[in-house]
Amino acid sequence: MAAITINITEQQLQKLQSLAQKLWMSTEELLSASLEDLLNYPKSEFNQAASYVLRKNAELYQRLA
Repeated sequence: MAAITINITEQQLQKLQSLAQKLWMSTEELLSASLEDLLNYPKSEFNQAASYVLRKNAELYQRLA
């Protein structure tokens, strides 16, 4: 297994720790699970969802332009 080091703010760390605690898991477990979800999330589902939102809000976007 490889290790990665990232720089985050103290506020970000506190938010991560708080969320992990609410989920009864360690901060490392939370980050690992989140990364796994991100890497395994089917891109086509995201593209479909994004297209739906854009179509649904097209009129609003036109008015804001």
